[in-house]
Order: sequence, then C-alpha cells, then structure tokens
Amino acid sequence: MIHVSIKIAAPLDSVWAKYTDPWHILHWNAAIDSWHSTYAENDLREGGKFLTRMEAKDQSMGFDFSGTYTVVMALEKLAYILDDGRSVSVLFSEENGLTEIYTSFDVETVNSEEIQRSGWQAILDNFGRYVLKSANVEQMHFETLIDSSPALVYKMMLEDTHYRAWTSVFNPTSCFRGNWEKGSMMRFMGIDQDGNTGGMVSRIKENLPGKFLSIEHLGVLKGDVEIMEGPEVASWAGGLENYTFQEDGNSCMLKIDMDADPEFKSYFEESWPKALSIFKDICER
Repeated sequence: MIHVSIKIAAPLDSVWAKYTDPWHILHWNAAIDSWHSTYAENDLREGGKFLTRMEAKDQSMGFDFSGTYTVVMALEKLAYILDDGRSVSVLFSEENGLTEIYTSFDVETVNSEEIQRSGWQAILDNFGRYVLKSANVEQMHFETLIDSSPALVYKMMLEDTHYRAWTSVFNPTSCFRGNWEKGSMMRFMGIDQDGNTGGMVSRIKENLPGKFLSIEHLGVLKGDVEIMEGPEVASWAGGLENYTFQEDGNSCMLKIDMDADPEFKSYFEESWPKALSIFKDICER
C-alpha cells in the first residue's frame, strides 16, 4: 500500500466536516490547478456509496472517483472499496491543536507508485490549504419548496426574463451575459446608483439539467474591465454558488449553497428569501 498524510492547524470536527461534505469536496478535491471536481455525492454510512466527478478544467478528460464505504467511524476512520476494487483507509486524529489525516491506499497498475503518491499527497495538501482559507468564509444555505417539477424549475430559473425578475432583489438591473453551458464564462452584472456597470466574472463549473448547477466566481467586472487578480478578488476568488434541484413528491426542493464574505451575511440573509419568494411565484403561476 501507499501512504500519505498531512497535519492541519484546525479542530478535528471541522476537518472531518470539510473532508466529507460534498459542498466542501468541490472546493478542494484536485491535485493541480488545471483540474477540479465538478459534482459530488456522499452517502456517509457503512454500505453507502460516494462519487466525485474529477475533470480537467478544459474538459479534455475526466473520471468518476467512486466507491462504497466499508467503515465509517465519525471523527476517527473511513475505509472504502473503490469501484476498481482497490482498498483505501483514512485515519483522523487530533493532538496539540493539530489534526492529522493518514491515508493508505492500494496501488493501481497504470501509473508508477511515485506518481500515485505525489498525486494523492497533492490533493491532501490542497485540502489543508482549503481548511485554513475557508475559516474566513461564510457558508450560506437557502431553500424553498416549489410546486413544480425539478426540470421546469431549472428551466425557469435560467431563462433570461425570469432571471432578471427574481434577481432584481439584488439589483434592479440584474442580468447575465454569456451562456449556461458547462465550462462557459459568464458575466453577472448590473448598474449601480451612480450609473456604473459592475458585477462578477464567473465560470459554469457544472451543469446537470434539472439536477445541479455550480457557478465558480473568479473575478470582478468594472465597466468592461475584468479584474481577475489582486486584493479585490483574492479573498473570495474560487467561491461557489450551487443550485440543487431535488425531487420532493410532485414538487421540487430548490437548494442554494454559496460562499460569502462574513461582512455580507446579513444582506444575503435578508435578500435571498425575498428572491426565492419571487421565483417561487413565477414557477407556480
């Protein structure tokens, strides 16, 4: 077996949550910057299955990292069998303010042991960086039950006229420029009180029609200028805004999960319920 490990200056319960929650997995599960994870499911119980879609950002290649849990001991141990038959174990421990993750996995036959070790270690290192960075980010969740099918709710949410209506809560001139295809760049924009155009430059990270949409925010738009680096974007670049369309009987439970600057927490807590109320009315007319 091959072994990799990391020690992180964070509490065990926080590390465990960010290692196992699909929302967090999408932020960190990649070995290099040109790859990312676009979708994740995790049934965290013995016999439960997990799946993470890992892809090159240019969509030139990708694969499903998936398997079945054989051991789930909260805050202590995970063990699972990958769909290719290999065994993996992950041990968690905390001492003197540091949480250690120690991973052991069976060797596969395609790549050298060194490549496998360096790849798994790089993902762990990326996870460690994410744990520390995410301590300064607010994870926010909103949801509403809509009397319509997930397919129709998905379609209505992204249609231009309806989008302008429900996002008018955030800015009366809110609109988007681009398309919703996976991998596409998108501008989310509006005009402020001084008549200046601004907004966000984003990428459609994943788009599974009627099921899941993930938007990755990358930069700031000021007029026609895209600002993709520097202090204005450093703290939140890579933040996600995810939409899940979940069948609930004959209805759709629409769930929104997003990264936010703690400074704007109260604003979003006030604005998102209003926006969802407008959108619910649109879908149920």
